[in-house]
Amino acid sequence: MRIFSRNFRLQDITVMYFTALATLMIILVASYQAPTSAIDISSLQSNQVLPPLPMPFRVLLDPNGELQLAWNISYANQEVYMEVRVAKVRHGVVLGMSDRGELTNADLVVLWDSGTRNYFGDAWSDSEGRISLDSQQDYDLVRAEQRADGFYLLFKRPFATCDPRDYLIEDGTVHFIYGFLDKPLASLEQLNLSRIQTGLQRVVVLRPDTQPPTLPPDVRTLDVLSPSVIIPSQETTYWCFIQKLPENMPLNHIVMYEPMITRGNEAIVHHIEVFECAPEIHEVPDYSGSCEDKMKPKKLNSCRHVLAAWAMGAEPFYYPPDAGLPIGGPKGSRFLRLEVHYHNPLIISGRRDSSGIRLHYTPSLRKYDAGIMELGLVYTPIMAVPPRQQAFDLSGYCTSKCTETALPKQGIFVFASQLHTHLAGRAIRTVLIRGGREVEVLSQDPHYSAHYQVTIGNFTLQVWNGYVLITKCTYNTEDRTKPTVGGFGIMDEMCVDYIHYYPRTQLELCKTHVDPGYLQKYFNFINRFHGDDHCVCGDVGVTEQYEQLKWDAFSGEVLDSLYKTAPISMHCNQSTAQLFPVSF
Repeated sequence: MRIFSRNFRLQDITVMYFTALATLMIILVASYQAPTSAIDISSLQSNQVLPPLPMPFRVLLDPNGELQLAWNISYANQEVYMEVRVAKVRHGVVLGMSDRGELTNADLVVLWDSGTRNYFGDAWSDSEGRISLDSQQDYDLVRAEQRADGFYLLFKRPFATCDPRDYLIEDGTVHFIYGFLDKPLASLEQLNLSRIQTGLQRVVVLRPDTQPPTLPPDVRTLDVLSPSVIIPSQETTYWCFIQKLPENMPLNHIVMYEPMITRGNEAIVHHIEVFECAPEIHEVPDYSGSCEDKMKPKKLNSCRHVLAAWAMGAEPFYYPPDAGLPIGGPKGSRFLRLEVHYHNPLIISGRRDSSGIRLHYTPSLRKYDAGIMELGLVYTPIMAVPPRQQAFDLSGYCTSKCTETALPKQGIFVFASQLHTHLAGRAIRTVLIRGGREVEVLSQDPHYSAHYQVTIGNFTLQVWNGYVLITKCTYNTEDRTKPTVGGFGIMDEMCVDYIHYYPRTQLELCKTHVDPGYLQKYFNFINRFHGDDHCVCGDVGVTEQYEQLKWDAFSGEVLDSLYKTAPISMHCNQSTAQLFPVSF
């Protein structure tokens, strides 16, 4: 039997072929975009195996405590189990992840009702906040059930999915966005995130899967707490409080610290830090007030040695079994500065707070004193970020000559890291260099936020003398019209990695800045390029010289090249603030 008549022309066959091909493509695209991939949870029957461990990590997402996220991690399967509790479901919720907490271009999971049925699905938002159901459903629903304290959703997702619209779950900060639906949706495509109540919470999702060490039997505690502060009725407050150590406190080792959050304020207390004041400052005035108050005692600025740092969602911090952080004794300071960041977006008034940090310490000194070393850039206006920059990198170096001189021959063991910039910081990374090659990443946060500074711990990395450590910070100044210089002010910038290590050495600070002479050559060159032959180099300070430049793309590119190629000035400082006798 003939399939084709002899009268069929090649043109006819070609038309038929492409018609069939087009029909097939339409069918494939229609099935690829079909909203039927959402799960109808109204009659869901769970038959999946639940994770063997409970949800060890949890955080409240919204200031009212209506939405809670808990999670567990399977490193073997490269998956995260997430459990969302909604105290009161109206018409649904949205939970998502995005690069900086934006509502646009976000990876989402949505629970919504159509008026008659309830649905769960993997979705994404476009550049205008409109939501579409994802054709590749990577959030695997395990259970949905109503309990006495709310509605629970348990689902899992791989760290990486190969879906370009999905967020890559990696080390460092994750910006979670959330929203509440106030009416039914006939179609998910009706939803736009810009039109519903939304919020943002930052969390470190990937945590070490190690068990905490056992505390010694003679452990004691010291609470460093806010003195029943009335939280100010404003969105952001940094509150400082000076606390004295017990009189004649002998030398002890801090072996663990944990947060103490006033009940009911879990969603407002954002992060907490405890600083030790400089030992040479024998008296620090009592103070309880805003850290940004220009009338606060100047001696508070001497309290910069980090003892403890906690951010919302972080777990208690344990020191390695062989090391402890010294506190007390004749060489230590008698004064501590507590700093609490309150995030109060609902402008709640009259709320009292006594949150802080509980230090666990022991008089039985461990084998090694732990130390904290500063890496990165010197606090100086010599280093600056041009205005209107989407991503501008600055790097600080701890050179091989410094580590050869200051570190013991067997090196040191780094077990934790706290990364720090001010408001323009977007990413930080510290790497180890040996023989001119990168051998290890010490710490990194590609989605860093100055509003969420948590200590990254529970790892051990040996740093030998002769190694180079490079700390690179990435900044965004698109909203600024003037250059941002290095300094202590909140609108100035820093680039610091506080590494926790043992055994403690005299090396307190290992930082750099660009050579000032080459910076002056840069100012002269840029001014001449823009037609200004008058040199003001000796007349005004560095900050003023940066501000007087004409900033365009060329000025920024040349400054970037200068920072990457010019000689550097090395600060290899002892704990006494004196330089090590090293020539650089």
